[in-house]
Amino acid sequence: MVEVITAGHVNWDVTLRVDALPHPDGEARIDSQCRSGGGSAANVAVALAGMDFDAGLVGSVGDDETGEFARRELRAAGVDCSHLLEVEASETTTKYLIVDERGEVMVLGNEGANEAVAPADVDPEYVASGDHLHLTSQRPDTAAELARVATDAGVSVSFDPGRRLAERDFGEALAYSDVVFLNDREAQTLLDSDLEHPSSELHGRVVVVKHGEDGARVDTPGASFDHPGFDAEAVDTTGAGDAFAAGFLAVLLREGGVLGPSADYERALEFANACGALAAMEEGARTAPTFEDVGAFLDGQF
Repeated sequence: MVEVITAGHVNWDVTLRVDALPHPDGEARIDSQCRSGGGSAANVAVALAGMDFDAGLVGSVGDDETGEFARRELRAAGVDCSHLLEVEASETTTKYLIVDERGEVMVLGNEGANEAVAPADVDPEYVASGDHLHLTSQRPDTAAELARVATDAGVSVSFDPGRRLAERDFGEALAYSDVVFLNDREAQTLLDSDLEHPSSELHGRVVVVKHGEDGARVDTPGASFDHPGFDAEAVDTTGAGDAFAAGFLAVLLREGGVLGPSADYERALEFANACGALAAMEEGARTAPTFEDVGAFLDGQF
């Protein structure tokens, strides 16, 4: 049994810290490098496990050495990997994250194995066993099947479609989602006109729009809340959005559900912004804080 299932990409990250992002035909100095697991679905699962949730993961890796490294890290973090597919004769997707001195990120990656999970690979019993399903970027047909199965089983669904939203038709998965996470660029892509009231455009869903260092906004059918974010010195923004999503969901799930009558979206937004800020202050994609870390951070802000 798991409480939260995340589904989507599982990567191996190579993070290169440089003095500046190079221009075409330019060159930059590498100040440091590190290697670790990544991918939004994996990052959120690890973050939730660190917040004492029983987290499971639906995704795929290759049968190579980096795939084994990724699996070991996830298991060590307490994530259930029983539905992490190993693809024969395939490479684990590797992302090269180039981070400048301001914490801004440029990403390069191979296709790899991280979208090998097809609709036929979805295990309805496993999805139905959770209290919540969180979707991240993946094959649209697989995302739709996961969301449909969860909805039919009475499991709430959130979706953070990520930077490839403009290239893919996630309409069916979005139609089943209860909570949608977007950044400013994604909101402009998805929403026709009303950026102030995205919930009405998305037929009453809870919509969270992330503004980076300027905080975030949550819009619900009944109310909207803004939070300006925190004045944090960004070291590496890789994974900050995943930490944000994990923090937002953690507060709501701990209080009875993402759509329950006691759902405190304003508190969830503040907590999520703190998670994102703390993650951006550390190197790497797997830096999501614990509840205690966030509590200490918030105590120091007020």
